[in-house]
Amino acid sequence: MAVFAVVLGAIVYLVLAATAFGPIDEHGARIEHLTIDSAAVGRELGVNVVVPARLPEPRGERPLLVFLHGRGGSDDTFTGNEAVFDGLAKLGGRAPIVAFPDGGEHGYWHDRPEGDWAHYVMREVIPAVQRRFGTDPHRIAIGGISMGGFGAYDLALHHPRRFCAVGGHSPALWFEAGETAPGAFESPGDFARNDVVGTIQSDPDAFGSMRVWNDYGSDDPFRVYDEGFASAMERGDTDFTTHSWPGGHDNGYWSAHWAQYLRFYANSLARCG
Repeated sequence: MAVFAVVLGAIVYLVLAATAFGPIDEHGARIEHLTIDSAAVGRELGVNVVVPARLPEPRGERPLLVFLHGRGGSDDTFTGNEAVFDGLAKLGGRAPIVAFPDGGEHGYWHDRPEGDWAHYVMREVIPAVQRRFGTDPHRIAIGGISMGGFGAYDLALHHPRRFCAVGGHSPALWFEAGETAPGAFESPGDFARNDVVGTIQSDPDAFGSMRVWNDYGSDDPFRVYDEGFASAMERGDTDFTTHSWPGGHDNGYWSAHWAQYLRFYANSLARCG
């Protein structure tokens, strides 16, 4: 319950950050909106796509970052955060196109009876962005915050040849089904099919050739689980980076590190293809 309360507080802050604060400097980038009439989850969902100011690559060769929001978020969660645009601007011509899909209140980005959220991302969101913006199907990274960090890892583990890199930023991870947040999984069996930490403990190289990032705050309630994930990863040979910085499970922590996040993805995308 303590973890859930902290996460709820982070959700409230993210919503306020996206709606209540003043206009931001987008540094010449533009936000375009797609609507996905999703057969996978049975409803219409939005995707906000940030197109950087500089796109030197021709159509078909542009790198793509798919970034997943946390519990209670939406496609608007990050496009109201100036740190995102600051980080992209610092990358110049290396900045990827960034897609922010709406993943529902607590779908946790995996296929389940309430909706096939993984199918939605893989078979609906990514192809739609690719068609509209000319992104390279072989240069895709995926990342996310909290619930989205779990989702990014889970999607990458289920599709190990699809992504160049994956990042979890304060990812919502657990060791056992009984520890999970309300609504995160349908059943112990659902958790077992999507047990990120357990998968890596069994096979530290399960991500294959992807570069993998992990970070969490020193006061994050998920810290013990993220440390367990990092410890398991470090037993393998995967190109893995982990950080623990001061802070908690909140927008202040994440905003302070968007530039590092985006640099990791840009560097990874530049190396793959």
